[in-house]
Amino acid sequence: MNVSRRAMFKIGAGALAVGVLGVGGASRCRGGARTITIAGGQEGGFYLRFAALLADEIDKADVGLLCEPRQTDGSVDNIRQVSTGAADIGLTQADTALAAVRGEAPFGGPVGIRAIGRIYLDYVQLVVRGDDPADGVADLAGATVSIGAPGSGTAMLGERMIAAGLSVRWRNMTLRDSVEALREGRIRALLWVGGVPTPALAGLHREVGLRLLPATELLPALRTGYGNVYRQVSTPAGGYGKAEGVRTIGVANLLVCAATLPEAVAAAVTGVVVDRAAQLVPEEALGTQYMDSRTLIGTLGVPLHPGAATAYRAKHG
Repeated sequence: MNVSRRAMFKIGAGALAVGVLGVGGASRCRGGARTITIAGGQEGGFYLRFAALLADEIDKADVGLLCEPRQTDGSVDNIRQVSTGAADIGLTQADTALAAVRGEAPFGGPVGIRAIGRIYLDYVQLVVRGDDPADGVADLAGATVSIGAPGSGTAMLGERMIAAGLSVRWRNMTLRDSVEALREGRIRALLWVGGVPTPALAGLHREVGLRLLPATELLPALRTGYGNVYRQVSTPAGGYGKAEGVRTIGVANLLVCAATLPEAVAAAVTGVVVDRAAQLVPEEALGTQYMDSRTLIGTLGVPLHPGAATAYRAKHG
């Protein structure tokens, strides 16, 4: 489903040659308006909000691109859409992107994606109701837990966490369905990987109260299996009630595209991400901003698209 919003561009009649030019600090993709689709995420999460913000900022920058954000199931779905041409760019967890590049599960072989930049930090959120007595992962043994929607990076990481010692009866559910199930007591916990506070979870917290369980006891096994794409983090203040300082797992997310995306398009998008970074963080986000010149190029083993690399060199040498 596409999020309905559109800003029309002023395209000069003489803009016929494809190229990348400096326009107000951002690269401009010339040759007439091109529509690009941004694969976002699930309703109530940060990825879809980021996709809508990025689309708006690209429109405002007038770089010759018409943008449309799209609701999706998440990271795995986004990579598949990008690789098949159903979407032009998309957000994904870095662990999911690395799995795609390496041809690891859930992908059947190497996927030809490239990175535009490292965006911000996702927090692993193992969520229970506020009145639940659980204090940690071990207390959920045998419980029914939603580990995320099929096609999401949350579900991929959830399966890795189960292999690392999260001993639960798991179900694949969308964020919306997980929230409803936790509200009604049909599941004991839900797993979500995203920004803090995730809007859908913040809404449930206001209704019933939520707590986050520490998840770092699973980190050694995850790092042994998958490397330093995972790291220990603490949740920021102001998340869900007394959620401040809960030790959990952090994983960056990346903005990616197909290797075949024209260099001028990748450069124009990169220019907007660099120049308008402050406008691309959802206003309710806490402790998530990565987007500066030092971190955007740190794509954790996923190769930069040549157009993105050109844009970074033009801006920072």
